[in-house]
Formats: sequence, structure tokens, C-alpha cells
Amino acid sequence: MTRKNRLTALVFLLTPVLMAAQQPNAQPAAPQPLPLQPTTAAEAPQRDTSFIDERGTAHITRVVPIPASISEPAKRFLARAEPDQGPPEPLAARRSRTDAWAVGAGAKWSKLCPNKMVEDKIGGVPVRIVTPEGMPESNRDKVLLNLHGGGFNSDSGSYTESIPIAGYSKIKVVAALYRLAPEHPYPAAVDDSITVYKELLKTYKPEHIVIYGTSAGAILTAEVAVRIQQLGLPEPAALGIFSGMGDFARDGDSMALYALRGLAGHLDPPNGGPHDADYLRGADPRDPVISPIYADLHGMPPALFVSSGRDLLLSGTVNLHRAYLNAGVDARLIVYDGLPHAFWYGSELPESIEANRAMADFFVRQLTR
Repeated sequence: MTRKNRLTALVFLLTPVLMAAQQPNAQPAAPQPLPLQPTTAAEAPQRDTSFIDERGTAHITRVVPIPASISEPAKRFLARAEPDQGPPEPLAARRSRTDAWAVGAGAKWSKLCPNKMVEDKIGGVPVRIVTPEGMPESNRDKVLLNLHGGGFNSDSGSYTESIPIAGYSKIKVVAALYRLAPEHPYPAAVDDSITVYKELLKTYKPEHIVIYGTSAGAILTAEVAVRIQQLGLPEPAALGIFSGMGDFARDGDSMALYALRGLAGHLDPPNGGPHDADYLRGADPRDPVISPIYADLHGMPPALFVSSGRDLLLSGTVNLHRAYLNAGVDARLIVYDGLPHAFWYGSELPESIEANRAMADFFVRQLTR
């Protein structure tokens, strides 16, 4: 590797090699305290290493150049430095920062996709309704229901998921502002989403409705789809499951490899417990609504799955996609090379425009069949 490539490389340190792991009867090492200072360039590993212990746990370092296959803006995006020290920020600070970012990102998307947005309530649930500029008369009997991302505890997507999709599909989007954890754990988000869906069914034919979301919203979309079947409600025309998962009981491989920014930022080794205890709040992680991978998925609507090569939910997305395929569902999958979780939130990357257009095009095709 050339010096230039090393300077632009993203260096990934999962965990150091533990000498005790070489001893057959060694006890697991006690968790180490989080570093107080971020890793510096002088401390960063400069070569690949790997050690597999007797439990099959990999203790590795990797030096990973930015892939040549992505756009120049995406390369600059991946090259942004992010410290790897912890602990994570408090929830109140995260919500404040996320809200401010989402409003700004939504304004940028609105320049590309002009729209009219109104705040309202549907069935008592707060919603944002985005009507794209230039929506044709033929689309007035169609609607897209967005279940936003944000880790179930904040709203990072009701602007960034609704504005571009409305703009590129030329179809109205209703973004449900469901109740958030930890104040309102499962099943609050599912119940609110079902409430909005039921109300939409009073105005729109089910074959004219699509449900979709990113991250927590993708997880919620899959959960709501199972709940719709359980309730015997008419099913929507299609689903969009964008960087999600369907198994709260078992973390996939990518959860141990990537943080929110992919190879950048703080990452703790997996603890082996159920994913997102604040959302579950004691509920069974193998419940078929909470974790649709354990549900009977036969007869699910056509679904588009989207993820990326450095997405912490890459495993969750492809595992649920495979479960849909195994159940005979028309399920498509797009994986973008090298990019991190939910990269399509930002309007600056050509890949973001491409991803949002692909999502919108899939919905339009399903609604015009």
C-alpha cells in the first residue's frame, strides 16, 4: 500500500489480540474501560492482524482503503475523521442534535425536491404530510406511509425519508411520528403505525398504499407488516425495508464490524444480549412481530431491501431479505459498495440520489401494476 493510500485509508481496530485466549482453559477477559482519548495516527495499526480464539471470536485489525468504486463526494464523506472514544452522548443531547440536523437536511432535500409540508394528526398520531410539487392527478389516489428512522428513540428520518421519496415518486408521503422509546417502548410504535394505516385505508385502497422506512423505521415496517397479517387487515401494495433487520434475539456479523459511520467512530464489542433493550423493555425478542424473521412470511407484499457495504445493519437486512425469499415473496435487494448506514439521508452524494430514485421507482412500479 502506498503512503498516499495509507493517508486516505480507514483504519479498523475491532479488538486487540488477547494472549490469554491462547490458553484452552482461560477465562474471558474482563471488559476494559473505554479509552478517554481517541486513537491517534501514531497509535493506529498499520498492518492487518487476526487471531481466532477457541470460541471462534475474531480479534483483528484491518487497514481498509476507500474503495475506488464510489463517487468522489462519497470518498470525501468517508474520509471525515471521527473520534473513536466513548461513551455515547446522552439521549437528550442526541435528540437535540438529531432534530437540528434533520431540519437542515430536509431543507437541502427540499431544494432538490420542492414540496408542501404540513403538520397534522391522523387517528390522534402526529404526522408530517409531504405533497410533492407537480404531483399528477393520477397519483392523488395513492399514498406512501413512512415510518422514520432514529433508533426508536429519536427522529432522524421524517424529513430525509419523506421529501426525496415524495419528490422522485410524485406521490404524497405521510410520515408517522410514532411514540418513542424509552418513554414508550414496544408496542407503542407498532400500535401508532397501525392506527395511521387503518385511517389511510378509509381513504385509499390498500393496493394504492406503500409502507416503508429506514433503520428503526425499516425494522418497524417489517413489524407492522406482520401485525397487519395478524389483524387480518388488507395488505399494502409493497414494502420498503431500507437498512433494517428482523431479529432482535441475535446480532448479525455486521453489528460487530461497523458503527453508525461505518469504520469510523466508537464501537463496543457485542455483549450477546438482545438488541435494543430500551425498545423491547422486557418483551420477548423472538416474538414474531418484534422479530419478523420468526414469523410466517408467506404472502407478504413485494418488498425492496436496501443496504450498504459498511452498514451496521447489513447482516440484518440481508438475513431478513433471505427469509422473505425463502417464503416465496417477491423481494429485491440493493447493496451499495463501501458506504455506511443510511447514507441516503444526505443529499450531497450521487449515490444518495441514486438510492432514493431506486426506492421511489420501485414504489411507482408496484402502485401501477
